[in-house]
Amino acid sequence: MFDTLSDRLSAVFTTLRGKGRLSEADIDATAREIRIALLEADVALPVVKAFVGAIRERARGEEVSRALNPAQQVISIVNEELVNVLGGETRRLRLAKQPPTVILLAGLQGSGKTTLAGKLGLWLRNQGHTPLLVAADLQRPNAVTQLQVVGKQAGVDVFAPEPGNGIGDPVDVARRAMVEAERTQHDIVVVDTAGRLGIDAELMAQAAAIRDVVDPDETLFVVDAMIGQDAVTTAQAFQDGVGFSGVVLTKLDGDARGGAALSVRYVTGQPIMFASTGEKLADFDVFHPERMASRILGMGDVLTLIEQAQRTFDEDEAERMAGKLASGNSFTLEDFLEQMQAIRRMGPISNLLGMMPGMGQLKDQINDIDDRDLDRTAAIIRGMTPAERQDPKIINGSRRARIARGSGVAVSEVNSLVDRFFEARKMMQQMAGGMGLPGTRRNSKSRKKGKKSKGGRGPTPPKVRGGMPALPPGALDQLPPGMTMPDLSKLNLPKGRRP
Repeated sequence: MFDTLSDRLSAVFTTLRGKGRLSEADIDATAREIRIALLEADVALPVVKAFVGAIRERARGEEVSRALNPAQQVISIVNEELVNVLGGETRRLRLAKQPPTVILLAGLQGSGKTTLAGKLGLWLRNQGHTPLLVAADLQRPNAVTQLQVVGKQAGVDVFAPEPGNGIGDPVDVARRAMVEAERTQHDIVVVDTAGRLGIDAELMAQAAAIRDVVDPDETLFVVDAMIGQDAVTTAQAFQDGVGFSGVVLTKLDGDARGGAALSVRYVTGQPIMFASTGEKLADFDVFHPERMASRILGMGDVLTLIEQAQRTFDEDEAERMAGKLASGNSFTLEDFLEQMQAIRRMGPISNLLGMMPGMGQLKDQINDIDDRDLDRTAAIIRGMTPAERQDPKIINGSRRARIARGSGVAVSEVNSLVDRFFEARKMMQQMAGGMGLPGTRRNSKSRKKGKKSKGGRGPTPPKVRGGMPALPPGALDQLPPGMTMPDLSKLNLPKGRRP
């Protein structure tokens, strides 16, 4: 979503990096370019003025004029101000001291509110809660049915006493839902209200009546991140008519300019609490301002990448696979397929690579990566016999022809896969040895005789044809002063793999 803004800011910073000292003219030109970048991203004008003003004032201060690298100092200032605009700190849900906690969802029709109710329900269930979704949108056709469907997919109970489609009183449904939640001991109630086509006084009054009945602990305004400037106008109207304590951004995976994300929080003063980043129910998480700022500036999002891996990879399975990598040739095509499927569960490959620091320089190559290539590889492996997966060395010419026919690919693709597998296995064994993974041992002869490879750098990794783009040289050295890589030691990584 922020590709255009990221590209413009990257161009500004590239110009800055070539300067040893920054003059007044340099600062003015930088501020002007940042202003244009924000306006093109559809950021609200009051936000642009405040943001650029803060950057210009700080860039003229002593922290930049006395810095050894003033360009990096300016990048650090932009990052800090971007974090401030996005909310500063991560805001968590406020839970009621006496259950159930009530969460009221409000927003325009078409903002993805009902689907978001299912996503929020799944997220809460994964956090150990027992949520109840309440179908109080009785106006939009099939809204009740849609909530029941997404609730079933999320494995969450749905309270829907009325059929909807214009039948029933949503205020009465909300009142009965509170009684039902206490009776069935659900600790969180998520109320899905009717969406508005615009600033509708009657429906706004209905939402206020539902709010008065359920007395919500959190009222979340659901906004489509693709609607641009209208998001600010609508958010202000909802704040005046109903009031809300947090914002949820939907459709962050779209190709719009994303100005709503940078505008809503600043204009309303309410934090962005959650973000929906895809069509699947699992594409939903807490909104972290510092991580989003890092992504916009092309510096990656390592923490989110690690958290996704933690949710996908089982701890015992990770240890078993690490041992296989380290023990020699016991890593098979079956294991290779298993790892590929786990990576696919983490999300699109292009998204995962985009979270790595420095990958903004390779945006075009990353966008060209097609997840169907992984599906084609999986089809080839599934076309092999168990013996061939265990020992790919037995795959001769006739076997390769049979596998190609069975998987619907050319023989050259089978050849390429087998070759790449052996190269990848060799590389992973070298990496495992260097990282000290379980079961790894250094070569005893080399240790005794003190042998070193030429240049002391070890073997050159083989080039993997058709593989992922390599990390740009010095990508991890581009972080400006005051910005560091996250402390990974506090993360709940699998045993034996802590940094």
